[in-house]
Amino acid sequence: MPSTHNPGSSSPLTSFGRSIWSRREPFHSIEADHESSEQELELQSFQKLVVDLFHDLSAVSADELLSIAWIRKLLDVFVCCLDEFRVLLLKNKAQVSKPPLDHWADEYLDRSLKALDICNATCDGIEKIRTWHKHLEIVMCALESRKRAFSEGQFRRARKALMDLTLEMLDERDSGSVFSHRNWSFGRNNPRKDARRRQHSSGNSSGHSRSHSWSISNSWSAAKQLQSIANNLIAPRGNEIIATNGLAGSVYTMSSVLTFVLSALVAAIPCQDRGLGTHFSIPQQYSWGIPLISLHERIIEESKKRERQNSNGLLREIYHVERCARHMTDLVDVVQFPLTEEQKVEVEQELQELASICEKFKNGLDPLERQIREVFRRIMNCRTEGLEILSRANNLE
Repeated sequence: MPSTHNPGSSSPLTSFGRSIWSRREPFHSIEADHESSEQELELQSFQKLVVDLFHDLSAVSADELLSIAWIRKLLDVFVCCLDEFRVLLLKNKAQVSKPPLDHWADEYLDRSLKALDICNATCDGIEKIRTWHKHLEIVMCALESRKRAFSEGQFRRARKALMDLTLEMLDERDSGSVFSHRNWSFGRNNPRKDARRRQHSSGNSSGHSRSHSWSISNSWSAAKQLQSIANNLIAPRGNEIIATNGLAGSVYTMSSVLTFVLSALVAAIPCQDRGLGTHFSIPQQYSWGIPLISLHERIIEESKKRERQNSNGLLREIYHVERCARHMTDLVDVVQFPLTEEQKVEVEQELQELASICEKFKNGLDPLERQIREVFRRIMNCRTEGLEILSRANNLE
C-alpha cells in the first residue's frame, strides 16, 4: 500500500488549523469562529484518544500479547474509538453528506459492512475452541487421581481424548478452518434452528438486523475479506483535510483502527482461510500509527516463529493447548505401570498446566464472544446511522 507521506511537505494535521484560518475571509461572526474552534478541539481530542489507547495496548509483554485478556482489551479500545467517531459524525451531519466527505464516509461504511462477516467468522472460531476445551476437560477428568494410583484405564481414556483433540486441530488446520457446521448468526450449532433462521431471514430481507453474513459461501476467505477491507486505505491529502475541515482525517483514522482490529482477530482466532497479508502504511503525522504499526509488526513476528507457523490461531491460549496436548500425548504413550515417582510428578505438572488453560477458557471465552457480538452490534448501528445521513442528503437533492 503506497505511503502518502512526503518528508518535504508540511503535516496536514499539524497545519490543519493554520491552513483553514489563513484561507478565511476577513470578516466572520464570533459564533462561526467558536463553532470552528470547537470542532477542531473535538477532532484533536479524537486523535489524542486513539494515540493514548493504542500506546496503552502496545505496552504489553510478549506473554500477554494475543492472549484472551489482550484481545478483550483490544475490543474495548475499538468500541471506545467507535463511540467517539460516531459522535463526530452525528455532530457534523451536514458535512458528512456533502462532497468530498461523503466519499470518505461511504468507503468507511463499505468497510464496516465487510467487518460483520469477520465478526461472525471469529465467533465461529470461538465455538471451535470450546470443542477443544471439552476434550481437555475429558483428559483432566480421566487423569484425576484423587490420591489414588493412576490406572491403565485412566490413561486409555486420556489417550483417546487427546487423539480426538489432535485430529480435530489437524483437521481444522488442513481444511483452512472450514467448519462443517458453520453458524453465521452468533448462535450455537443447531441445524434445525439455523434452517428456521435462514427461512425467516429470506422472508425478511429488509430488516436492519439481518447479518450480511448470510451470503457467505464455502469459498469465503477471511484473508481475502481483510485484503478487500484494506484496499485503498490511503490517508487523505492536505487539500482533502482542508476541504473537509479535518473530518477526512478522522474517517481515515477510524478505518485504520477497524482494519487493524479485524486483522488481529483473524490472526488470533481460528476462522475460514486465515491470513496475515494486511499491510499498513501510515503517514508520520498520525501519531497513533506508531503504536499501531508496532503491534502489527509484533503480531507478524509472532506468526513467523517456528512453533507458530502451522498453528490454528495465534491466540496465546491456543499455543498453550497445542504444546500441552503434545507433551501429554508423548507422556501417555510411554508410561508403564506402575508409574515411577518421576512420572507421577510429570503427570501432575502437566495436569496443572492443563487446569490453568481450562480455567482461562472457562472464564474468557464467553465474555470474549459477548464482546464480539457487541462489536458487531455497534458497527451495524453506526453503519445504519451513516447510511441514513447519506440517504437523507440524497433525498433532499
